[in-house]
Amino acid sequence: MEESVFNIVSQQNSITSKIVVGLERISEVFKVLLWEHAKVIGLSPIQIQILIFIAYHKSELCNVSHLAKEFNITKPTVSDAVRVLDKKKYIIKEYSLVDSRSYSILLSDLGKRTVSETENFANPVKAQLHKINEVDLENLFKSLSTLIHQLNSAGILTIQRTCFGCKFYDKSGNKNYCTLMKIELLTSDIRLDCPEYEENPAGNTT
Repeated sequence: MEESVFNIVSQQNSITSKIVVGLERISEVFKVLLWEHAKVIGLSPIQIQILIFIAYHKSELCNVSHLAKEFNITKPTVSDAVRVLDKKKYIIKEYSLVDSRSYSILLSDLGKRTVSETENFANPVKAQLHKINEVDLENLFKSLSTLIHQLNSAGILTIQRTCFGCKFYDKSGNKNYCTLMKIELLTSDIRLDCPEYEENPAGNTT
């Protein structure tokens, strides 16, 4: 049986275990920062995350079904969050002309103000990253973007809009290329959330 990454004895001899534990600790930082904002305005962390997502993504992604996949939670959980946001006037439901049961979620004026007050909750993390030199930052990003794609390919992350899974992405040798923009992509050009993303049915590998 493989040793747990949280076994502090075996962990010391495994760089991958140390990285997993490090990522787990960083995830706790995001939870703490988000909760600090949530308590002040009387919303839950997931409600804040939904508002921020809606603010920056196209309407076809702003529905209960997609949000459940986006945040890896159940549809009933998203529906409950949306119900509260609607009751508190943070959102507006825009119903489909074709199917009256289907709707996209838009921000109300109150929702927009709330996003402006909460969307920078992760800035303390960004501030620390600014202290790392550019070469190390680029290497860190390369590893993270690869890991995200691998987790998606393994079915652990259900949603990704990164270059590696896009139909416009092409790899030739060690070079990454976007066939939509017709440019070579440097490591720093790789996107984790691309508005032009279209899923590649055949999949991609980095």
